[in-house]
Amino acid sequence: NGKPYADSVFDIDIAIMTFKYYAGWTDKFFGDTIPGGEFIVQTRKEPVGVVGQIIPWNYPILMLAWKWAPALAAGCTIVLKPAEQTPLTALHLAALTKEAGFPAGVINVIPGYGPTAGAAISEHHDIQKVAFTGSAEIGRIIMEAAAKTNLKRVTLELGGKSPVVVFDDADIDLAVDITHEALFSNHGQSCCAGSRTYVHEKIYDKFVAKAVAAAKARKVGNPFDDSVKQGPQIDDEMMNKVLGYIESGKQEGAKLQCGGKRIGNVGYFIEPTVFSDVTDKMR
Repeated sequence: NGKPYADSVFDIDIAIMTFKYYAGWTDKFFGDTIPGGEFIVQTRKEPVGVVGQIIPWNYPILMLAWKWAPALAAGCTIVLKPAEQTPLTALHLAALTKEAGFPAGVINVIPGYGPTAGAAISEHHDIQKVAFTGSAEIGRIIMEAAAKTNLKRVTLELGGKSPVVVFDDADIDLAVDITHEALFSNHGQSCCAGSRTYVHEKIYDKFVAKAVAAAKARKVGNPFDDSVKQGPQIDDEMMNKVLGYIESGKQEGAKLQCGGKRIGNVGYFIEPTVFSDVTDKMR
């Protein structure tokens, strides 16, 4: 999906840790004995059943691990639809589960588009739960489909606009490093990206200058180059969306400190961009 190779290796390490963690839960699901007078009252935790899972393209292996591992640990079977932009990760891992000895039908991967494959998962009466990561717009559609069919349980991880707050007593260099990665990690393609930063007025100018220097120093290019920190956006649609946000910032009066343009005309590369003097009313 364009992220630097080193970042992808890091994602694999976190995915491995995720599976190891949830593997430890497999023998720890206990019910409760509840005081009931003359009666014996107990609860028992059982698998939900078939779990439908729909994941995005920004973290293909991590999103898969965060969906598969808890469902498998709970004893559920899985029907997963990967993003249409990044289906190969899920298909490859599904093939590995077969090599590992998983019974047929426990893990199922269905590549496809949202209006067809995604809708089929959301509406199917044999699926008891849907776990979705993506936009709020699609999350509403999934909730509606779940409610209209068999009242599926639904877990939604949706988009956000995460703020970072920097006070005047902060270590400015450390704050710049943290906010830089919070914004630019994965090319800003994250539901929890720190895409806006509130800085105390006493250190504002100094912070902006250092943030601009960090953005200008960020190397953009071939993601297989170890020195590259930022590869291309996922596709032309996302590139144009980001460029559209940049244009909105200019038109609404924010001050463009650096970046703001596409790099070259081959690939979906965008200059690391920083605005200052931004208000809450701006897009």
